[in-house]
Amino acid sequence: MSEVGVVEATELSQRLGDDNLLLLQITSAEVYQQAHIPGALLVTPQELVCGVPPATGRLPEAADLKTLFDRLGYHAGQQVVVYDDEGGGWAGRMGWTLDCIGHRQWDYLNGGMHGWHQAGLNFEAGPGPEVHATDNTINIDTAPIAEIPDILESLESSAALVWDVRSREEYMGMRAASARLGHIPGAVNYDWLLLKDATQHLNQSADRDLAKIGVDGSKPLITHCQTHHRSGLSYMWGRIKGWDIRAYHGSWSEWGNREDTPIDNPSAAD
Repeated sequence: MSEVGVVEATELSQRLGDDNLLLLQITSAEVYQQAHIPGALLVTPQELVCGVPPATGRLPEAADLKTLFDRLGYHAGQQVVVYDDEGGGWAGRMGWTLDCIGHRQWDYLNGGMHGWHQAGLNFEAGPGPEVHATDNTINIDTAPIAEIPDILESLESSAALVWDVRSREEYMGMRAASARLGHIPGAVNYDWLLLKDATQHLNQSADRDLAKIGVDGSKPLITHCQTHHRSGLSYMWGRIKGWDIRAYHGSWSEWGNREDTPIDNPSAAD
């Protein structure tokens, strides 16, 4: 895969107005109306998920993605920059979606809206710029996507390491939003919140702790959370590092609501 870059706010501010720049803010419509970077277009989180229970976070159908990217005026030659208002979860989910349509070159605005504000840069309010819609042919590239058979194969062969970025309580089976509690056998846990610092920028010091649990790029990774929102950040982290990483988009909402998937539940142990 092509490398994913990290752009700081001051650098991005100098690129505004570039006709080849597609700047995407992944927030609610209400947040966008109140504040967005000049020239940015809105993508709502709901547009990035299928919304079908129980695994509501799976990738939408190609036809739905076509509707989204046509609305954005997207074309394959654009340089895309993604950001959100929460330190990278939804931005990473947008980046993963770009990877899934074969657009592998994109950047992340470090800190998102928080980073822009902290740099003393101005937002705009209102509906945003007018866009000339395009007509795209959307084909799904499955390379960034992990499914249940991929997880099961990794359990047998240890070819890939499963990285669970839910909270420690969810991982240990003390709480969950699914029928079954616990984690995928052999999965390692590192909470997505630890990947960002108090200013909502990427927390580069996390590398040391990740290396201790084997998340260092030495073997392929499959990352997940509950709905592949939080794991949008861990997926993006891996892409920025140049690691071989996929996202299990069914995540625990799929795995934990089935009866035929293996689970380790430490909280149920005697």
